[in-house]
Amino acid sequence: MGQPKQQQEPPGIQSEMDPVPDSGETSYRGSGKLTGKVAVITGGDSGIGRAVAIAYAREGADVLIAYLSEDDDAAEVAKLVEEAGRRAVLVRGDLSEPQHCRDVIARAVDEFGRIDVLVSNAAYQMTHESLEDIPDDEWGYTFRTNVEAMFHLVKAAVPHMPPGSSIIGSSSVNSDMPSPTLAPYAATKAAIANFTASLAQLLGPQGIRVNSVAPGPIWTPLIPSTMPPEKVENFGSDTPLGRAGQPAELAPAYVLLASDDGSYISGARVPVTGGRPVL
Repeated sequence: MGQPKQQQEPPGIQSEMDPVPDSGETSYRGSGKLTGKVAVITGGDSGIGRAVAIAYAREGADVLIAYLSEDDDAAEVAKLVEEAGRRAVLVRGDLSEPQHCRDVIARAVDEFGRIDVLVSNAAYQMTHESLEDIPDDEWGYTFRTNVEAMFHLVKAAVPHMPPGSSIIGSSSVNSDMPSPTLAPYAATKAAIANFTASLAQLLGPQGIRVNSVAPGPIWTPLIPSTMPPEKVENFGSDTPLGRAGQPAELAPAYVLLASDDGSYISGARVPVTGGRPVL
């Protein structure tokens, strides 16, 4: 048994989940790995993005958090960043709109002067049992949010990223083991892994590293807001470790890829999957 049956409206509210996900609020301890760096994190209000924002701040980074509409969740993260002694900037809006992506980067440059780490993490998914059930506009929105936003963010950010900077995309175990009921989402996650590999080669001469993290089943607001209650109840139980992962369990991978500890890691897809293979 995993989690209790539950349902929310998309994009979901972290504080209303049962149990509330662990994003490292009480457990993550920093050691100065990102001292003085500036990070932009999309989807930083909840789930994996929230865990990354908390970890980055406790490692010494100032953080801009882009989020869709979850004001209370975003405010909680900003408070945690500030309690770590770092600056937090919140930017609300829909990353499926190219101009908003550019506005996010412009705000970061205006506030901090540069960008050292860009984490393109915000994503949309929805479960459908058949191809006929997937609305045309939902297919397009999923690609605009998950893939096109990464393109627009990276294109806008690169001129403001010094050598030694890091770009991190959020791929998925679905990138090469697609769940048929998450077909649009799975296709976008394969595209992110592939685009990341291209960017690593394009941007390497500028000293910018590009990688992706491939999570397995992670307990985030996407799950109760995009899956039927019976799937929520068993979510993650089919992994070799027998459970869903917590967002806090992803943060160390994102810290590694952002920090100088990962100085020769570029073009990689780092799996954090509870044992599901990503080959």
